[in-house]
Amino acid sequence: MSASEHGEALTPGSYIGHHLQNWTVGDTSTFWHVNADSLLFSVGLGLVFILLFWSVARKATSGVPGKLQCFIEIIVEFVDDTVKDTFHGKSSLVAPLALTIFVWIILMNTMDLIPVDWLPQAANMAAGSDVYLRVVPTTDPNIALAMSFSVFFLMIFYSIKIKGIGGFVKELTMQPFNHWVFIPVNLVMELVSLIAKPVSLGLRLFGNMYAGEMIFMLIALVGVGQLPLHFMWAVFHIMVVILQAFIFMMLTIVYLSMAHEDH
Repeated sequence: MSASEHGEALTPGSYIGHHLQNWTVGDTSTFWHVNADSLLFSVGLGLVFILLFWSVARKATSGVPGKLQCFIEIIVEFVDDTVKDTFHGKSSLVAPLALTIFVWIILMNTMDLIPVDWLPQAANMAAGSDVYLRVVPTTDPNIALAMSFSVFFLMIFYSIKIKGIGGFVKELTMQPFNHWVFIPVNLVMELVSLIAKPVSLGLRLFGNMYAGEMIFMLIALVGVGQLPLHFMWAVFHIMVVILQAFIFMMLTIVYLSMAHEDH
């Protein structure tokens, strides 16, 4: 178990509390601060995704592909087939967006498989003092909700682009009861449904990854015997890592497909 900056052993509660703190920049007593570790790892892993796929695409050959090219092609074909089966509109954005979401979330979620003390202790040694560092961006609700609200803004954009402002407003006010008397009721119901989509999308990802992170922290409390337990939980958690990325991608495709439906 790691020690505090005063050299005293941390209790289980303070140990978990320490690991749940983000490295923040700015005035934490106000809204104007950012979780620098979440931004650092999310942007860094996004660059890893871009550089990896760009490198494979640049070196791609029409002959017998290498193992990495074959693996990348399997992912691209899987996402492309999923989009073709689910998305019923016409857009050159949806497939690249789905691929980006799927791979990027997998990379961010995979950080959960690294033993919880390794990177924070490395940061402590580099800084020469006790610092906060959370390495799984998707356990930060700011990151999860930022991604989900990005999808939400795309939903609104395509709804207006495909249906027009009048069509979008009519969709909110004349469904499910197609009569002017029920416009207030329809508007409340549709707005709640519309806002619930990005909120549930982001909170689902955050909640599942946060729960997995907590279990890894509880395992870390065991001390030197944690690695076998960590490995056993990590094997199971790999399914959660991939499944959460797939669900986020799938719902993004479904929501954008609904936005492209012109009634």
